Amino acid sequence: MKKTWLLGFGFFSISITWGLYNAFVPFFLEKYISSLALVGFMMTIDNYFAMFMQPWIGRRSDSTNNRFGKRMPYLLLGMPLAAIFGALIPWHTGLFTLIAFMVLMNLSMSLYRSPTVALMPDITPDGKRSQANGVINFMGGVGSILAFAGGSMLYDKHQSLPFAASSILTVVCMFILFYFIKEKRDTIHYVPAEKKERISFKGEWNRPTVFLLGAIFFWFVAYQGVEALITLYGKNHLGLTEGQSSFSLAFFSLAFVAAAIPSGLLGRHFGKKLIITLGIIGLMIIYGSINLVDSMEALRTLLVFGGIFWAMININSYPFIVSLGKESSIGTRTGIYYLVSSLAAVSSPPLMGAMVDFMGYTSLFYIATGSMALALICILGVNDKGISSQSDPSERAASA
Repeated sequence: MKKTWLLGFGFFSISITWGLYNAFVPFFLEKYISSLALVGFMMTIDNYFAMFMQPWIGRRSDSTNNRFGKRMPYLLLGMPLAAIFGALIPWHTGLFTLIAFMVLMNLSMSLYRSPTVALMPDITPDGKRSQANGVINFMGGVGSILAFAGGSMLYDKHQSLPFAASSILTVVCMFILFYFIKEKRDTIHYVPAEKKERISFKGEWNRPTVFLLGAIFFWFVAYQGVEALITLYGKNHLGLTEGQSSFSLAFFSLAFVAAAIPSGLLGRHFGKKLIITLGIIGLMIIYGSINLVDSMEALRTLLVFGGIFWAMININSYPFIVSLGKESSIGTRTGIYYLVSSLAAVSSPPLMGAMVDFMGYTSLFYIATGSMALALICILGVNDKGISSQSDPSERAASA
């Protein structure tokens, strides 16, 4: 568990970077682009890289083997580059330089996101991965809280300060991971590249995996679209200031942090599918209720419950997708997970932005509710008995 908490610094840096990016970059884009559909499209740049790079990087890291390990080399390359280009975003001089810095930062993030995530199952027995995912997402949630709460205060002083702070923290986290996580020592079943079986994407598409990936796609359609546009919803529909709107997301993140570890424990003891299903139903209710409120306090209250239900979904989904395959395919399945979630993130913000352009801001949450309903249908089609035979017996019994 000590290694799990230390690995959480990787998720901490990723979460604080994306939190600031999603909260404040729309404000930069809004100065140059009037269409919310186009703003939503620009906010999906990271997911285009994720679609093409992260499955390839994840699969490649399965076969990498040098003196730093198989995942760490990608962290050592991508994290400092992301820190540099992220710090440059608020210093753009126009739309061209803004887009250039966004593209370069997202390209750098794609180099290390999948390997960082794949480190968790590498160093954690299968039966404890939901619990471990709760721990590292707790750390990630702390990063999101700092992004939305601390970032809002820094942004009010100068728009560059939150991005500079995030870049410094990213470099610090890289050194923590490099110093404390030694893959060849800490990985449970470290297999040299030359002795690993060749993993193909085709072999990973069993029936339970397909249904689970369908559920992942639809709940990320809902989540990513709302996350990308909710600060503009608060500003333009509820009349909040930019700082108040972005700070409201801290309530969601705070609840996510509080529920992260309990959600992992619940997934371990009662089964990932059950806890995910309850989370989907709960988030459907939250999204369906937001249009009924018209005050900042009511919105923040709903976001608190939304964060709890999102933790129930998010904490258990990645260990679930990994458990449906072989230990030797962890990086590959991590890439597939991000491929599907990125497809959702690519399609969702432009779609929801276009609907807002034509029908108003209330359409944002109608679409999100419908998408969560489709996720519910898919998750009910996942057969728990499809879990890999390599799973820990206690984990299989809990899932049954």
